[in-house]
Amino acid sequence: MKKPKVIVSVINDLNTDQRVHKVCSFIQDQGYEVLLVGRRLKSSQKMEARSYHTKRFRMIFEKGALFYAWFNFRLFWFLLFHRSDILVANDLDTLLPNYLVSRLKRKKLVYDSHEYFTEVPELISRPKVKAVWERIERFIFPKLRFVSTVNQSIAQKYEAKYGVPLKVIRNVSPLWHPAAIQSKKELGIPEGKHILIMQGAGLNVDRGVEEAIRMMPFLENTVLIIVGSGDIIPAMKKLVEKEKWEDLVLFFGKRPYRELLQFTQQADLGLSFDQPTNPNYLFSLPNKIFDYIHTSTPIVCSDLIEVSKLVKSYEVGEIVTDFEPQHLAKQIQAILSNTQLIENWKNNCKIAASNENWEVEVQQLNEFYPKVHE
Repeated sequence: MKKPKVIVSVINDLNTDQRVHKVCSFIQDQGYEVLLVGRRLKSSQKMEARSYHTKRFRMIFEKGALFYAWFNFRLFWFLLFHRSDILVANDLDTLLPNYLVSRLKRKKLVYDSHEYFTEVPELISRPKVKAVWERIERFIFPKLRFVSTVNQSIAQKYEAKYGVPLKVIRNVSPLWHPAAIQSKKELGIPEGKHILIMQGAGLNVDRGVEEAIRMMPFLENTVLIIVGSGDIIPAMKKLVEKEKWEDLVLFFGKRPYRELLQFTQQADLGLSFDQPTNPNYLFSLPNKIFDYIHTSTPIVCSDLIEVSKLVKSYEVGEIVTDFEPQHLAKQIQAILSNTQLIENWKNNCKIAASNENWEVEVQQLNEFYPKVHE
């Protein structure tokens, strides 16, 4: 007898999306057959081995309206002609084909919104494009029954807008039990210096990367490592080269998750300087916050609603509001000089990690994917 099948779709290359990977693993553990569908670009890395099936569409177009149109067209026909019992759409840019196929084939549809999609900066600056996505959202969202999102602030916004209850499933890190800890030397990190880290798969404009880099000349014996990727990184590399800050700022690019955490645990402080320039960032709760906590890396962050609440409640770091380079550097320097404060924050991170982990958070998915009794 065939297992019930779940097709999960997301519009990325699958390798770096830890939330989707964790959800797929949970669904598989519940007894379902899982197929994760995404896309592959020329720059995409080789697909990592997964315990469930994966499929990546090769794309004719790699950006702009034609990219989204082509992906949704491919996804619609793929879903229509492949067996499934449950369809899972991640974010608004995969929702339309999933919704149409779920109606045509009378299948259960689960929608997971990773952000306040129509308020991302890429859409706010392009009102005509934003209007298209808002029209799709208004058409489908009120009809949905199974919806989740990443934090309470975004859930409240959607509930007020559409009257649909959402399940909050935060992108919390799994408990971290490394087989071995790599040294700074093995990772290529300078020894004998304070290390700051900024990490993430979406290091874009207004995510605080430039603010972090520009403060570095005013810090003593300190290096910033940037591990991840995003649309602002090429410009930041040029800035570092132009200003001759190569000894102060090191770029390590995308890394597999387990390797990323090796870098994170070597840092003295984890930075999260997202700027509240748009509602999506204001209400965000970046998963790097949980990665910092799980590697006992104290946090210095901007004053975002969900981030501030978490950092304050567990006392695992400090919130900053002034990003003028010299002022910011002065605050960071004072923290680095206070070894007892950092030690207290590290201990509090361990307490926070025991409560804020995926092993606890994941249980909220039970109502969407009840266990299959074989």
